[in-house]
Amino acid sequence: MSRRIIFSPLLGKKTKKKRLSLAIKSMTQALKSSIRGQTVLSEAEAAELCRSHTHLTAAASQRAHLGSEGVCRMERLLRRCRIRNSLVRECLAECLGVYIMILFGCGTVAQVTTSQEKNGQYLSINLGFALGVTFGVFVSRGVSGAHLNPAVTLSLCVLGRHPWMKLPFYTFSQIFGAFLGAATVGLQYYDAILSYSGGQLTVTGQTATAGIFSTYPAEYLSLGGGFLDQVIGTAALLLCILALGDQRNTSIPDYLQPLLAGATVLVIGVSMGSNSGYALNPARDFGPRFFTYIAGWGDDVFRAGRGWWWVPLVAPCIGGLVGTLIYEMLVEVHHASLSPEDQPSCQETTEAKSLELEGVEPSIGKSA
Repeated sequence: MSRRIIFSPLLGKKTKKKRLSLAIKSMTQALKSSIRGQTVLSEAEAAELCRSHTHLTAAASQRAHLGSEGVCRMERLLRRCRIRNSLVRECLAECLGVYIMILFGCGTVAQVTTSQEKNGQYLSINLGFALGVTFGVFVSRGVSGAHLNPAVTLSLCVLGRHPWMKLPFYTFSQIFGAFLGAATVGLQYYDAILSYSGGQLTVTGQTATAGIFSTYPAEYLSLGGGFLDQVIGTAALLLCILALGDQRNTSIPDYLQPLLAGATVLVIGVSMGSNSGYALNPARDFGPRFFTYIAGWGDDVFRAGRGWWWVPLVAPCIGGLVGTLIYEMLVEVHHASLSPEDQPSCQETTEAKSLELEGVEPSIGKSA
């Protein structure tokens, strides 16, 4: 009596594997027998093996078809969600980049503050913001250029490297991203903040928590001194950022630029952070400040520090322009010109190379 080997998609995995093994073994025996000129399997067994093989092939094809159909559906869904407007994509990237920066930066401040420096110290805050900037740049650089700062966007517009039309859209996206980042940190650390402050959301005092989100001046700092502090810090920031992007000066590989941007923020923090928290960024300060205003800290967020709130809005923009002007006037403007009229022609260059090979001093640019 012939053996029947039947495969069904309803069978368990172990049964399928066992019967598949038997089928393969039988087919192997048949092949060996046919090679030796022997006939071991009956016609019924051979027909059953063929049907089983056909059934397996059809089932595998059906599963592959269902899988590819699912992939196609996902691709169609993603295509429908795809935004084709370049400005909208850039604004979304800026928003997400700033969100990451605030999430890591203010999250570090929240951890250090609510743990009373048991889970971090001042250096932890500097590292948190530095790495937040680094990963914020990684997230958005390929889409929007990773400005992450209205002062940076303004400076690039002044240099003619960014359209003025995009300035308000970038600025709003950056502020909104900072607001969302602060809201996330506030939600994540809500219980810790209330526990630390005794259930009160305060702006000043020993258990003040508004400083987790936005910057406030030290008690000794005047408005004028704080304004100058922000101008100097942001000028240093823009000067370094322009140097990082100046290929005729440093030629830094693209993959290193986000790391060095974060290192710039780190060194500014450890050298200039004690006066007022080194905001250096209108979006970084105003977005979280507005969050604290509507989340329960109240009007004091705008009254504290003798009305300090406007300084991180205005001073970084001026400081960014100062740093841009310094770098342009002292470094970038003195690079060799790339204009065609100032460069030797191809013919002159070829002639010079020929003379050099012949041992004759070239005279390009010299009068005869």
